[in-house]
Amino acid sequence: MSLWKRLMYLFLGTFLLSLGIVMTMKANLGYAPWDVFHRGTADTVGMTIGNVSIVASLVISIIVVLLGEKLGIGTIFNIFAIGIYMDLLLPLKLIPEMQSFLPGMIMLILGLFLCAFSSYLYIASGFGAGPRDSLMVALERKTKLSIGLCRGIIEVTVCLIGWILGGPVGIGTVISAFGIGVCVQMVFTWVKFDATSVKHETIDETFKNVRGFYKKSAGGDA
Repeated sequence: MSLWKRLMYLFLGTFLLSLGIVMTMKANLGYAPWDVFHRGTADTVGMTIGNVSIVASLVISIIVVLLGEKLGIGTIFNIFAIGIYMDLLLPLKLIPEMQSFLPGMIMLILGLFLCAFSSYLYIASGFGAGPRDSLMVALERKTKLSIGLCRGIIEVTVCLIGWILGGPVGIGTVISAFGIGVCVQMVFTWVKFDATSVKHETIDETFKNVRGFYKKSAGGDA
């Protein structure tokens, strides 16, 4: 895959992920576990939910590095882009908040599938995992627990903290927690994508590839 196509996948994937997250919020059935934490924290400290997401991502990234994981340029982009996009999309009210169960369920499912598709784009770019996924992998390496159990421990913990802080928990929280994995598997099957085949670049590797790309382009122009 060319560098430009990978960058397009990264940019489009992060935007669609933010849009999918906003859709699950607008379903009005309870936020996904991490968003329960973001919303509860935002309401407690008086920040926007996007800014809380950015701060949380920065803290998580520091923890991940201390645990020995390497970050990619996609990780850094994810830290800031998701929160910025969320804060841009939420006030626009392009997506109406659902007022009853059935429309809310449809919105929730559509949002989860959009998140799943955006995960395909984001992962396929090969620029590195997001901070929360990196934390999950780091805990798996350190504790020797299964990746699923590590994810469960993380999401239950942040959801509980968010709920204590007043974050919206509901049936949508449970569906999001268990349903996103199903949606991801379905999307990856549809597009015939094997996530394990992707070699993610560190920041150093990406800069080396970019320098090589420009040297090759300059040589071709000459």
